[in-house]
Amino acid sequence: MRIVIPVYEGVDLLDVCGPSELFSWAKFDVYLTASKPGLIKFNNGFEICVPNDFSAVTACDALWTPGGDPDALSALINGHDQTFTDFLVAQAAVSTYVCSVCEGALLLAHAKLLDGFTATTHWAFIPYLIEHFPEVTIADGHPRFCLDRNRLTGGGISSGLDEALRLIELLGGTALAQSVQQTTQYYPDPPVSSAIPNVITSPMPKLKANA
Repeated sequence: MRIVIPVYEGVDLLDVCGPSELFSWAKFDVYLTASKPGLIKFNNGFEICVPNDFSAVTACDALWTPGGDPDALSALINGHDQTFTDFLVAQAAVSTYVCSVCEGALLLAHAKLLDGFTATTHWAFIPYLIEHFPEVTIADGHPRFCLDRNRLTGGGISSGLDEALRLIELLGGTALAQSVQQTTQYYPDPPVSSAIPNVITSPMPKLKANA
């Protein structure tokens, strides 16, 4: 199984590394790629060397699109250079599943890859998704992940772990997903409890409407 993860400056670390860890225990091949090979600085300052660029678009079992810093998303969506978006469109066309975690859904929506699908994202960015991408239906109830045909989208950051297990189950079966759960001891039991806030505005005011 091959999972393609495109990254960019300001991408979220957990959106990439958490799911990648689960995929590796499932014996899936994780293919990190960027517009240019080399060091990519994640939103918390960590740098990871990405060996592959966008020149190679080959069939894969899933395209996994991570979220990131609002300014980074703004540059990808509103900037003149649409290389990242073009790659998403091309790679999605040869991917069995098209996935996003957290604000990665905004990148898929900008590429029109969620038009006509039900999707989710981080709760704070749902107002933006509703306002700027009316062709996307928002899943009810802030689910950890949402599967609509071959579109698998995740909620905020840590949701990518649940979503990754679901993708492993889809591609490799329930027994494999259970094995990965056991190996990584993924049995969440947080020491605190809170509710997702009701929001009407997005923390991304710099983003413009989709052209």
